[in-house]
Amino acid sequence: MASLVRHITIDCADAYRLATFWAEVLDSSVSDEDQPGDPEALVSAAGAALLFVTVPEPKAVKNRVHLDLQPQDRTRDEEVDRLLSLGATLVADHRRPDGRGWATLADLEGNEFCVERSAPELAG
Repeated sequence: MASLVRHITIDCADAYRLATFWAEVLDSSVSDEDQPGDPEALVSAAGAALLFVTVPEPKAVKNRVHLDLQPQDRTRDEEVDRLLSLGATLVADHRRPDGRGWATLADLEGNEFCVERSAPELAG
């Protein structure tokens, strides 16, 4: 049998704080076993489990791996606005006037991620 991806692990300065942000992004919650100050924090959501691990070194360069998000119950642009209100920052806007493209954002610690069009937008 092949291996399965159990967690996507993200190094960070404050595991619980970043996990709390991503729990809101994914409409999930931080594991009941995790508390502020813990060196690790887990967010389990439909399709992925994100494990945040506190490390001493700061983020220095662009991510080699990033998450691509597809909104389920809102448009891409509505989701970008929601994520910005949660504290994300817009890194690069690749949205086109014809509706195609994506937006690259960064989380609270500068980790880049992209927001693509929703399934209804892609089908439309």
